[in-house]
Amino acid sequence: MDGPSGGRRVVVGVSGSLGSLTALHRAAAEARMRDAALWAVLAWEPPGGGVPHRGGPCPPSLTATWRRLAGERLLEALDTAFGSVGPGVVLQRLVAPGTPGKVLLAAADRSDDLLVVGAGARGRLRRAVWPSVSRYCVAHAHCPVLTVPPSPLHHALDTAHRRNAWKLPLDVRELAD
Repeated sequence: MDGPSGGRRVVVGVSGSLGSLTALHRAAAEARMRDAALWAVLAWEPPGGGVPHRGGPCPPSLTATWRRLAGERLLEALDTAFGSVGPGVVLQRLVAPGTPGKVLLAAADRSDDLLVVGAGARGRLRRAVWPSVSRYCVAHAHCPVLTVPPSPLHHALDTAHRRNAWKLPLDVRELAD
């Protein structure tokens, strides 16, 4: 589906994480400024890859279930981000199997597209265990890529989650800093 003006598109990676919701809001703002369609893309992979057990390839019924669950996750993320109001631009949803970086680059395949991805908080351990989708996209994209840093509120939320997990008292004045 092409955008309102000459097929312009803003493609955004969505996972449902707080970082991807921040990127989704930024992508919607970019789409409104550019009079472009917003493409919300969620990549999914079956647990364990294409061979979840030693018996062979994934049964089609499991693949259909995972695809349906991925679609539900995308709809939930869009509802969390925009509610019933919507993003204020033409919205196209895409749920595709594959690794996030490759799926996003396949979706943002035109030189006039804008690809928006969340940069996420990256420590040494995370970089070693999970590859960076934003780095992959910046290195391989044939269109401009906008990486969106986490919201400053993410650090405060992480602090609150850690305190809750350890059952430590939370001073709400700490969240205001």
